[in-house]
Amino acid sequence: MNNKKKNEGQTDFSYYGLYLLDYLHTNRFEQATDTAFIRERADRAAETYEQARLDGYPAEGAQELAMNVLLGGLHYSKYAILREVVETEFADEVPEEKREGLIQKLLPLVDAVFSIYDLSDDDFALSPEYDLLRTELTGTVVLYIEEYGV
Repeated sequence: MNNKKKNEGQTDFSYYGLYLLDYLHTNRFEQATDTAFIRERADRAAETYEQARLDGYPAEGAQELAMNVLLGGLHYSKYAILREVVETEFADEVPEEKREGLIQKLLPLVDAVFSIYDLSDDDFALSPEYDLLRTELTGTVVLYIEEYGV
């Protein structure tokens, strides 16, 4: 019964709602606990899919449009970007079993770095700013490891 009560708020989400909830949790977005946000996005995605099918789109095309609505502006989480930097730039210095702990310690420290970049831009990874962000994060991780270790 406790398990049912625990999952009660999540089980009434649609396919899109459950997909978005998982995506937000996995990438540690702040909106992961915002039920209204998830429902609104999921409803718009479902409506987009339905309208696209009515307009003659094949199922795959309608699904692509719906996913664009569902995930628009949510492609880059602070957590995911920092995790990528730690995994790619510090693979030799940070053992796999210590990466999650390091990332959790670093996240609050790099908020100021993230604050000057627009992570809601769906094309952010293609911009020169993305490279600058990765460089700044890499430098921050280097300084942290030098001072505190892994």
